[in-house]
Amino acid sequence: MGHRIRIAVQLQPQHATHYGAIRDAVRRCEDIGVDIAFNWDHFFPLYGDRDGTHFECWTMLAAWAEQTSRIEIGALVSCNSYRNPELLADMARTVDHIGDGRLILGIGSGWKHRDYREYGYEFGTAGSRLDDLAGALPRIKSRLAQLNPPPTRDMPLLIGGAGERKTLRLVAEHADMWHSFADADSYPHKAAVLAEHCAAVGRDPGGIEHSAALGGDQTRGTVAELLAEADTLTDLGVRLLTIGASGPDYDLTAAEALCRWRDQR
Repeated sequence: MGHRIRIAVQLQPQHATHYGAIRDAVRRCEDIGVDIAFNWDHFFPLYGDRDGTHFECWTMLAAWAEQTSRIEIGALVSCNSYRNPELLADMARTVDHIGDGRLILGIGSGWKHRDYREYGYEFGTAGSRLDDLAGALPRIKSRLAQLNPPPTRDMPLLIGGAGERKTLRLVAEHADMWHSFADADSYPHKAAVLAEHCAAVGRDPGGIEHSAALGGDQTRGTVAELLAEADTLTDLGVRLLTIGASGPDYDLTAAEALCRWRDQR
């Protein structure tokens, strides 16, 4: 693959005692050389105290776009169900302009039942949510093409998920980036399935940047273990490695080590 190795940090917007902790964390990400800062699109913490502090995704991305100057930003991933596709396109275009062309539009079909229930969205089924995503992606692209002013660049579209029949087909058809949510054991098979879908639609899978998380959502393992996992995943073809950091402290020790590892390869 022609993509260079990049490091991302998912600053999980949970358990921060105040927003300033997140503001400081994204600044530190930029300072240590992280390539991309992601957040996530949920309304409640995913682990720890499930009723702990939490902040919203897209308003935060707009703040990051204004605050930072180099690092790319985005959601890993924005839930398709929570916003009309045309509105999401306009929001993304606006954040893209605020950040002078540094937004990655990450999107997925959604899965967290509590988010849907408490915010009044219809949960449906995994299949219906994927069908909704399939219908939304052309609408998002169409709206982006109509907006005045248009986005500052051909905004990268990231799709998260690894469902072999529907999700990976959508990645092959639409995505510039794919976050697999897979580990080193499951990734090769998922990548092979994606390659099959790419062949079916006449696309080179090497044109899609492959992304995976290190250490799981809660970033388990020592720095040495995470670096060994990074070696394994990049040997398999992953080019974007994402590590999580959660409040209240947003420890970036592992991210800093990964940036040094990247620079030495």
